[in-house]
Amino acid sequence: MLSALLFTSAATAADKKKALPPDPLQDPVMLTAGFLSGHPDLRYRLLGLEKRKQEKLEDALKFFQRAAYYADKPSQGMVAEMLWNGQGAPQDHALAYAWMDLAAERGYEGFLGLRERYWGELTEAERKRAIDVGQELYAKYGDAAAKPRIATALRRERLRMTGSRTGFTGNLEIFVPSPGGGTVISGSKFYDKRYWDPKLYQEWHDAIWAKPRIGRVSVGEVETVKEDTPPLKSRVPDTAPQADAPEPETPSER
Repeated sequence: MLSALLFTSAATAADKKKALPPDPLQDPVMLTAGFLSGHPDLRYRLLGLEKRKQEKLEDALKFFQRAAYYADKPSQGMVAEMLWNGQGAPQDHALAYAWMDLAAERGYEGFLGLRERYWGELTEAERKRAIDVGQELYAKYGDAAAKPRIATALRRERLRMTGSRTGFTGNLEIFVPSPGGGTVISGSKFYDKRYWDPKLYQEWHDAIWAKPRIGRVSVGEVETVKEDTPPLKSRVPDTAPQADAPEPETPSER
């Protein structure tokens, strides 16, 4: 499935040399520790994946859109794929292209490749509409509008958790209630600056998604996007950001 490929990234040799912190999405302890309360981008992406796994596609699409509101490029790409295939909403190739163009905004190689494939399959009428709706999407979900939202969420939650000890790790320990007792998390792991500083957090995402191994599904075959895909500029004209645009509604998280 393309969704599995889309959310599977492999670190390059250069990435490994940078010694990235462990991925909190792969650490159940980090998830139960309330880590996601300060990371709505990751929180809603995971909810979208879970609903998709349950085949509740309409719910999944809404959760991905909520994550997209907080600058989550993988979720924006997932919205594009679902719209392209008519999953969770009526099939809409023009709108799907606009979402994939948005996902490719930072020049992430895999999303650029998928964006160009979409463009090549659009009719002229669909291309015109894709540019029109793309301006509306960029105003609400583009980085100029969405990055300040995730930055605010990160700073607010970090301050809430640490209070006057912001940035302190030392011997701080966090007790997380769980069935059968609880788990203690070292503060040096939970408060790693790369998870909470907006600039470092962005760099962490970039290191993961800049050159992932992303494929496409076509009649049962998986074709890997070429690594030399040129970082083409968006076809959508610059649009004034709407940072205060309303947050997308989502269904119950249960």
